[in-house]
Formats: sequence, C-alpha cells, structure tokens
Amino acid sequence: MWSGPRNISTALMRAWGSRPDTYVCDEPWYAFYLQTTGRDHPGRAEILREHDTDPGRVIAWLTGKVPEGKRIFYQKQMAHHLLPGAERDWLSAVRHAFLIREPQEMLTSLIRVTSDPSLDDTGLPQQWELFERAAADTGTPPPVIDARDVLEDPAGLLVALCGALEVPFMECMLSWEPGPRPTDGVWAKHWYASVEASTAFRPYRPKPDRVPAGLQGLLDECRPIYDRLYAERLTA
Repeated sequence: MWSGPRNISTALMRAWGSRPDTYVCDEPWYAFYLQTTGRDHPGRAEILREHDTDPGRVIAWLTGKVPEGKRIFYQKQMAHHLLPGAERDWLSAVRHAFLIREPQEMLTSLIRVTSDPSLDDTGLPQQWELFERAAADTGTPPPVIDARDVLEDPAGLLVALCGALEVPFMECMLSWEPGPRPTDGVWAKHWYASVEASTAFRPYRPKPDRVPAGLQGLLDECRPIYDRLYAERLTA
C-alpha cells in the first residue's frame, strides 16, 4: 500500500493488522531513506540502529515467505522512501495498491513537520510512477483509494479494496484495540499518539487551512498527479 505523508496510512495498517490472516510491516524503506538522504527526522539514530538500511535484505524480506505463517503480507509503504536509485525489479513480485489524499489537505498538514517540502516529499510523483509500472506489469490498473472516501465510508471502501485485491473482506478490519503494536516502527513514539488512542477510523472532517502563498506553485504541481490517480480510485 503506497501512500504519501500525512495520510491515514497507519490507521489503514491497523485495519489490516486486525485480520487473523495478515502480517503487517511499517515503512520498511524508512531507514534506507534516512541513511541515503541524510534527513534529520525525529528518532533518526534509533531508526538507523533498529531498522534495516540494506536494500538487498529489505527486498528479500518483502518478497520472501510471509512472516508468522500468515497468508497476506500487508506492507505499509511511503512512496517517497523508494528513492530514484533504489532497485525496482522486485516490484513485480508483489501486488500494489495506492492511498491518496487531497493535496491541499495533505500539504497544510505536511508543512507542520517539513517547512519547505518539495514535490518529491509529497510522494505523488513516485505514486504515479509505481501506478503506471504496476498497470503495465499486470495489464490492469491497480486499486487506488482516497483517504476522504475511506473516512466517509470505511466499510464500503474496504469491501471494494478487498474485492479488487481478491481477498475476503473481514468485519474485524473496521475496529481495533487501542495502543501500540510490536509491528510499529520505533518512530511510533514520535508520530502515532493519535492512532494509538484510536479504535476505528475517525469520521472525515474538512480542513479549513489554506496553503501559504509561497507553496501555491507546489500545490499546482501536485494537483494534476493527484487528479490522475483520483480518476482511477475505487468507490463503494
């Protein structure tokens, strides 16, 4: 599941982690991304110490046997973590889905943690690259879901997503126990307080915030990519 930042990706991971047949992993390329870019994110030293930075080992894990004997391996991925020089041949060995969010809502949230984001920081160019690659590999567009649609109708969108992925929908995906998970990355302490307090998807609430004038150009770059992905989205 390829997402951009400041989305409901962790809540969606909770939904899949509630399934008895599914093992989830949390941003397996994050340590590689931090090491390669030199970005100074919260908990950087601990992330580099506790998570694998070796691309070969990450790929072997993502394409190997599903951990704990489960049937489904749900991989929560940040699209911008897959850097331009990273190996991509392994992508044909897994199925792909995409989680998108309206750019203005995403950017007004992103600038709270990244003061001067670039287009690559939004993950949108990478999502479109990966979408086109997956469609070419299979001959069928991979499923896309929009965060607002999920929050407005969690059951409907998860039924549609499971159908597109050819796995049975389970009611247990609609709620979960609060608290941390052993499958969460060590960065959870910095970012996951809201999700750890949650027990289900929270209702959608529009954001009144507007993108600052200095980032209007970035918003204009985001919209056509988002619109292309949005046109492919699943509906309930």
